[in-house]
Amino acid sequence: MSKKQFTPSKYPKTSIEGSVTWKAPSNIALVKYWGKKPVQLPANTSISFTLDACATTTTLYYKPLEKRSKEFEFKVMFEGERKKSFEPKIKKFFENVDGYFLFLKEYEFTIETSNSFPHSSGIASSASGMSALSLCLMSMEKELQPDMTDDFFRRKASFIARLGSGSACRSIEGPMMLWGENEDIKGSTPEYAINYPHKLDDVFKTFQDTILLVDKGEKEVSSTVGHDLMHYHPFAKKRFKQAEKNIAALKSILKKGDLKGFIRLVESEALTLHAMMMTSLPYFILMKPNTLSIINKIWEFRAATKLHLCFTLDAGANVHLLYPENEKEQVLEFIKSELVQYCENQHYICDQVGKGAVKL
Repeated sequence: MSKKQFTPSKYPKTSIEGSVTWKAPSNIALVKYWGKKPVQLPANTSISFTLDACATTTTLYYKPLEKRSKEFEFKVMFEGERKKSFEPKIKKFFENVDGYFLFLKEYEFTIETSNSFPHSSGIASSASGMSALSLCLMSMEKELQPDMTDDFFRRKASFIARLGSGSACRSIEGPMMLWGENEDIKGSTPEYAINYPHKLDDVFKTFQDTILLVDKGEKEVSSTVGHDLMHYHPFAKKRFKQAEKNIAALKSILKKGDLKGFIRLVESEALTLHAMMMTSLPYFILMKPNTLSIINKIWEFRAATKLHLCFTLDAGANVHLLYPENEKEQVLEFIKSELVQYCENQHYICDQVGKGAVKL
């Protein structure tokens, strides 16, 4: 499906008024994408677990203007208060998607949004936030164009979300999403994320993700800057090839329920992501001493118990602990007794694999 197919020519309906609410989850990549092509296209394929508890709920209120505006007319409310600092990012998003909707300058919008996790928790909300807003806009378009199919709705929602935040395209559905063009995955594309099309062993459908909040502060280097540094990175081409090979290797792991293979691949991917940061120019480190302490504790625990706890990292200091549901009791006890001391204010969030966004 090409970009042209996401560009409407006209709508059967001409004017609507009302509101719509979507709740969209965050996601955690297992095979990471790090490096972009224009516009918001991944340099390599990524695959992610869709989460459940960590989510953004967005209500979009829309009212037709008396005449079409030259600017986007909107305001953003975050957890009950006007949030002008969010508005430049939303304006940029509207500029990016304006060609794919005919109505953005014909309405006055109020965007009310809130997160299920504290805004200061150090968890990036761009994936859940942009996917929730994209779904609200798609619900508007479906009201204007009632014959839209559900399949088209989901694909375009992912396509639109990508133009706000790359990883947001993976938060529309679940439990496992793939984004990027991989020669071993039929239907894969860099334009939007697709449901992982191959067999997924039952153990992975209920996987747990406990997020250890090591550092709640703003990152010293943004993900946008980090992605840009891959353009000149001496190891970029090797890394992109490695990611595609890992996608292929994961196919057998996911089919067989191979937990040992899963651990090796996922932890290697997490460390490779941060190795790219440490070997770019300028170089930078987003892990903190407590991140490394947690990793070493995980390795010791796994060696001693033979349980299947592993870690992954996003572009920050926080640690995602991934493990099967049937090992939850032992892992939570380990977290409480050994790992909370490394978390800021002893904060952590228990989450699990989810099924994607829901309309409320």
